Amino acid sequence: MGSLASYRRVFANPALARLFIGEFVSSIGDWLYLVALLVLVFRSGASPLVLGIVGAARIVPYILLSVPAGIAADRYDRRLILITTDVARGVIMLALTALALLEGSILLVVVLSLVAACFSAFFSPAIGSLIPSLVRDEQELGPANAAWSSLDNLAFIIGPAVSAILIAVGTIPLAFFLNAITFLVVAAVLWRLPKVERTPRPASHKGVGETEAVEAGAQAAGSEAAVSFRQAVRPAIRPLSGLGIINLVDGFVSGGLAVLTVIIAVEVLGAGDAGTGWLNAAIGLGGLLGALVAGPITMGRRLEVPLAVGGVTLGVGVILVGQSTVLLAALAAMAVATAGMLLLEVVATTIFQREVPDSIRGRGIGAMDTVTVSAYALGAFLAPILAAAMDPVVVLLGFGILMVAATIVGTLLVGQSSAAAQDPAADRFTGLAIFAGLSPASLEQAARHLERRRVSAGEVVIRQGDPADRFFFIVDGAFDVTQVKDPGGTPRFLRSLGPDEMFGEIGLLGRTARTANVTASTDGTLLSLDGERFLDLVGSGPGLTSRLLDVHRGALSGQDR
Repeated sequence: MGSLASYRRVFANPALARLFIGEFVSSIGDWLYLVALLVLVFRSGASPLVLGIVGAARIVPYILLSVPAGIAADRYDRRLILITTDVARGVIMLALTALALLEGSILLVVVLSLVAACFSAFFSPAIGSLIPSLVRDEQELGPANAAWSSLDNLAFIIGPAVSAILIAVGTIPLAFFLNAITFLVVAAVLWRLPKVERTPRPASHKGVGETEAVEAGAQAAGSEAAVSFRQAVRPAIRPLSGLGIINLVDGFVSGGLAVLTVIIAVEVLGAGDAGTGWLNAAIGLGGLLGALVAGPITMGRRLEVPLAVGGVTLGVGVILVGQSTVLLAALAAMAVATAGMLLLEVVATTIFQREVPDSIRGRGIGAMDTVTVSAYALGAFLAPILAAAMDPVVVLLGFGILMVAATIVGTLLVGQSSAAAQDPAADRFTGLAIFAGLSPASLEQAARHLERRRVSAGEVVIRQGDPADRFFFIVDGAFDVTQVKDPGGTPRFLRSLGPDEMFGEIGLLGRTARTANVTASTDGTLLSLDGERFLDLVGSGPGLTSRLLDVHRGALSGQDR
């Protein structure tokens, strides 16, 4: 499927189309505002040092607040978080409009811009966690990320151009006002999006009956706090480590490249300030092309190769920028580098969303954002220092080699996890009547993480008293459920289970220890799902907990199912 076809599929999804168009308009407004803000501060008589401090200070809220923003995205309605932050920023933009018109205190302008940045820090964890909830199936996830990146890069091209026109005719307040309008428009769009229902996670209820525990836990408010981030992320720690290394170096190289662009244009190419403008235009164009290419690529099941291609292309492009002796060659190299960067980031985001359970996705994105933004700031700080101490060409060569090396190491860690392969029996699991009404995307994500396990007759799969950590689906074979009422007593037979039946869910839902034994009475095959991913699946479907309880009540009392 080509780029246009993959994007048509995304924009045929009404919820995604409204979200992306609304945020695209808002992104244009953001660039109007950012350019106008720096010009306003500069025109107030502030020194270049103060201007640099203002620009750098806007990064601090992202470093400090990305993780808290992720926690909020995991606990509360992500749509309402976006609406709240958009309305707040809209009000701030109206205040900045008034200050610009009245020529008010520039210190107050800077303070308000920092407050706006604090609200902006909540955007990435919220939208990054919301998008997977709105796609209709997992094949739509990658193109959705690519479509959003394409629109964001297009806004990067349009916004500064419109801002330049407004500034040229002396209407800086209008730039702030238009940005305020875009925030209010996107808030209205978000309000009309479907609310994504997320069932609260059950808290632990030791010492009560397991059915009562599940019913109490399913109604517990704020039970997300009981979920262990470390426990939930453990199954994906290897691929996430790889993505973390890649994002860390990508942020560092991107920050350094952004600053070195000026030095390369003026000192190496002799193209002056105009050369800087052209190189930034190449950044926007390359990013747009990279995002467009990423659309069809991310529909595939195996993403480790595109991940490597994106990172290596970025690294090689950075090296070529330094080796260029004429502006045209530098523009082409810069476009190649940023195309690779966007491909890398879209693929990495898609792998991340596939691997991380929904219950901790906001916190995961917040942590990644903190790493990336911190690395970006470090790169922007060190790059000019290194360039002053040695040839800028050598600095870019080092940055490029570092990016290639990080990509190789990161891709090896990601490994086969991005293959998105499903067990041949997964269709039987996703086709269970109990899962009717769940979104295909939620079922596909769960099916990708099913693990096949062969068992022999007499093997104990679940032992009474053990922690509940996995859910099981029977592919073939027979299994007996027994229970010991009193310590040292004789096991009491409860029932037999066979193909297309399941067990282990009640201990997970109630956060209780296993209350029965499940033993293979014949050789058989199971599909198992990590407990956190099972709870994610249950949480994605309102009423599923009750349906599982109904199945449990229909079986013999007291068994651990």
